[in-house]
Amino acid sequence: MLGVFLVAGTWQWQRGLEKDAMLAAQARTIQEREPVALATAREHPERLEWAAGTGRFPDVAPVYLDNQRNDGRQGVRVYRVFEVDDADATQLLVELGWLPLPADRGLPVLPDLAPGEHPVRGLLMPPPSAGLSLGEALQRQPDGSLLALRVVPAEIAAALGLSVDLAPRVLRLDPALDIGFERDLDVLANTLPPEKHRGYAVQWFGLAAATLVITLVLSFRRRRQ
Repeated sequence: MLGVFLVAGTWQWQRGLEKDAMLAAQARTIQEREPVALATAREHPERLEWAAGTGRFPDVAPVYLDNQRNDGRQGVRVYRVFEVDDADATQLLVELGWLPLPADRGLPVLPDLAPGEHPVRGLLMPPPSAGLSLGEALQRQPDGSLLALRVVPAEIAAALGLSVDLAPRVLRLDPALDIGFERDLDVLANTLPPEKHRGYAVQWFGLAAATLVITLVLSFRRRRQ
């Protein structure tokens, strides 16, 4: 029991440090805003970078990430496949923003995107944290769209029948762009902040300390008897 509590506490503490580093990288990236090419989405899967480029949204069904809260409201984040104007025709998922769900959980009807070339920019980053990977990641809807419990680019590419793999990173569009829906650049949306992880770590370490004290007290009493 002592070992389990120590491992759990150490893991939670480490997660807090990782998220601290992610928030620091986000602040630095947004402040500097030195754009890299969108084609680099295939490289450095864990890196946060400001990216910009041009391309088009092919006629591919959208992806809705389920269980996304915004100001206490339940909704989905909308992703569309974006094909970059480069020699390799790089494709990646672009987050267009958040939309609320009605009481019957009917998926929203999206307006058509303007055809042709689109300039885009935003935060190039790993997909949202998936948490525990339980159950099927994707559910195909009657209109051909995908309802996702987690964003796994390789699985989404296969489900959409794409001829090329999607980049491992996704693009969160700059909220200033006149495209898409309500959105921000919060890299920890719908996940625990660092201070929560540290709080859980303290609890696990407290349980470890309590286990150690109880074990010593019981052992001492047994020896006396």
